[in-house]
Amino acid sequence: MTTFEERTTVHAFRDDALGEHDAVGLAAAIRRGEVGAAEVARDARERVRAVEARLNAVQVHIDAPAHAAAAGGVFAGVPTFVKDNTDFLGLPTGHGSAAFTPKAVRRHAPFARQFLSSGVTVLGKTRLPEFGFSPTTEFEDAEPVRNPWNTGCSAGGSSGGSAALVAAGAVPIAHANDGGGSIRIPAACCGLVGLKPTRGRVVANAQSRQLPIDIISDGILSRSVRDTAAFLAAAERYRPSPKLPPVGLVEGPSGRRLRIGFLLDSPNGVRSDAATRTAVTETVTTLERLGHSVEPVELPLDPRFTSDFLTYWGMLSFLLGVTGRTLGADFDRRRMDGLSQGLREAYLRDWRRTPGVLRRLKRTKVAYAAAFRGLDLVLSPVLAHTTPRIGHLSPVVPYPTLIERIIAYVAFTPINNVVGTPSISVPAASATEEGLPIGVMFSGRPGSEGTLLEVAFQLEAERPFRRIRSV
Repeated sequence: MTTFEERTTVHAFRDDALGEHDAVGLAAAIRRGEVGAAEVARDARERVRAVEARLNAVQVHIDAPAHAAAAGGVFAGVPTFVKDNTDFLGLPTGHGSAAFTPKAVRRHAPFARQFLSSGVTVLGKTRLPEFGFSPTTEFEDAEPVRNPWNTGCSAGGSSGGSAALVAAGAVPIAHANDGGGSIRIPAACCGLVGLKPTRGRVVANAQSRQLPIDIISDGILSRSVRDTAAFLAAAERYRPSPKLPPVGLVEGPSGRRLRIGFLLDSPNGVRSDAATRTAVTETVTTLERLGHSVEPVELPLDPRFTSDFLTYWGMLSFLLGVTGRTLGADFDRRRMDGLSQGLREAYLRDWRRTPGVLRRLKRTKVAYAAAFRGLDLVLSPVLAHTTPRIGHLSPVVPYPTLIERIIAYVAFTPINNVVGTPSISVPAASATEEGLPIGVMFSGRPGSEGTLLEVAFQLEAERPFRRIRSV
């Protein structure tokens, strides 16, 4: 196994049809006839093959394009991958689990149809940890997904496979979804842009609609703010949200001076490490230089928020164990990994708390709204400490130790999932001593994706995000 000290970077950038383009730029080159969609798909497959043996990011490959690009789609001809917890016609959906044998599905999930409407060419499916429960994409009996900035480190989770491919330059964008940080965490680990939209901004999949609190949002991981903005606009054209103000296509900073609060430590009492604090304070300095008003803010959560969220996740693991045969006839909950089993067993000890847990989690929106009085956005770390080595959060770690490590790491992102508010991770200007990216996070009120994207554009213009090829 590669050690943390034996720094190894992996990337696929080369002089081919994809070049250095982001998704918007690549689609424009295809429209102008400078490159062909078939040529782009071919070269993307070659890029994936060049890095896959080192990154282990792909669950399913497709040898031929999965569909004809949507006419006029903003990403027409852009190669991408779908995360393997989302149904895609003709492909199995494995959810990262060894507890069952997945079979090819007969229809696209609602979000898959929305994603396809942008014109993307799907080349396969990316790996995730079992049922998306872990903040790292690691397994008990399979190779982990590795971070292309340092293959001894985690690529984050649960959208770790997507993040690894995008950061390595294999594809410009890839599908991700977020039930506790699973877009923003891998974005932070891999130096990407990751927006978790407001609840209801994109279509909900069947599983989300059945939850007592819908904590899951779909989106993408990208190397540029404009790709994420273009995706959101395309998703909105496919199906405007009936309950949210439209965002439209955000194309750059607005020039507005904003009032921004900032946190260095988590509301649940977890203190961030030195490198993470530096990333946030340097971002504060940049924002002030750009004319924004920035001040410390408190987010007074119920002290039981962390245990309540874990109980809720434990309930999801329990329900999966009960209903798993809908995923595969041979589903055996005894084959679920250590994290899933630990969450389930913890829930069985505490299941009587469920009504109170749901009431308190739903009330979190009151404290969240109070923190935003007089503010436009809140800046915080994405994670309480920098990207860990492979193995630190592995499902083979005994559950009591593992859950303590997760709590000490994933201390900021779940709030937005519970409240349903939008949040974006962008790369900070600073990095770790080893050169790994650090993410900072902006959170807003419901429907404020436009403001989040405008600030992200402004920071990207002020100090362009690093890419692996440039280090």
